[in-house]
Amino acid sequence: MNRQHSELRPERDVLVPRFGRLRDWIIGGLLLATLLVAVQWTVGWRSLLAPWRDLSPWLLAWLLLLTASSYALRAVRVSDYFSPRFAGRFLLMLRLTILHNTANNLLPMRTGELVFPWLMRRYFGQGLLESAAALLWLRLFDLHCLVLIALLIAHLSQPSLLWWLLALLWIAGLGLIPVIGGLSQMAILNGDGRLRSVICRVLVSAPRHPRLILRIYIWTVLIWGLKFAAFTSLLSDFLHSDVWRLLAGVMGAELSTVLPFHGIAGAGSYELAAVAALVPLGVDPRLALAGAVNLHLFLLGATLILGALALRLPKPAQPASP
Repeated sequence: MNRQHSELRPERDVLVPRFGRLRDWIIGGLLLATLLVAVQWTVGWRSLLAPWRDLSPWLLAWLLLLTASSYALRAVRVSDYFSPRFAGRFLLMLRLTILHNTANNLLPMRTGELVFPWLMRRYFGQGLLESAAALLWLRLFDLHCLVLIALLIAHLSQPSLLWWLLALLWIAGLGLIPVIGGLSQMAILNGDGRLRSVICRVLVSAPRHPRLILRIYIWTVLIWGLKFAAFTSLLSDFLHSDVWRLLAGVMGAELSTVLPFHGIAGAGSYELAAVAALVPLGVDPRLALAGAVNLHLFLLGATLILGALALRLPKPAQPASP
């Protein structure tokens, strides 16, 4: 949280995020250069891109629709999280959500996350710390769902009742979230200064009502379900393998997007994580790299298309007052 505040500076009475330090861009540039050289040396860009000629435009349109739907559901999730505060302003929330995800996919070292609290303040007058705390909880929901998908992958690879039991226990753990809100009182009593304020704000931002937690989690499952369906379908056209291996490759790639070590547009880090997930499962490293790069190209294409469309959505006539 503190880092988010330290990377925000006032400009004309509006807080504008600093999109990464020079060091982040240098590291990201090195990752990108390494990827370009590695692909040319191991596979060859001409050979890697050749399968795109055989892909059906209708299939690509369908996969883009699934991806766009997952983005739209993210806007639904954020609106529901803050309900009823932003009722009737869904298109503005959709614009915010897509631009946030666009920045996340393009900027290095997770600096794209700063766009969310900045736009929440600019569009809705929402406090930076409150928005950042809500984003933290939404990311925890994302990670919880990814662990659930990992258990599904484990079951598909080695079917066992154990995976179902672990999944039920993992889902039951969501019942602890309402308790966390009550811990804010302990933070108030035991905290000190600014740290106390930050901890209290994060704890207070936790969703407390079981119905809200259930709805948020349903949105989260649908978001990731649509994305995994689209990405796994596309990856299967470049990498012919079992479904559970394809899911594991997508899982590895997606986990790279939540780590701080993130290249420019995810270049290098995205592919490395996907290959690291696929190779131990018996996939040839060259094929794994080719599949990961092509999957990443689709992600970047979808990001640019949806980001451009988001700019056509309505925006507030003037920045909201904090």
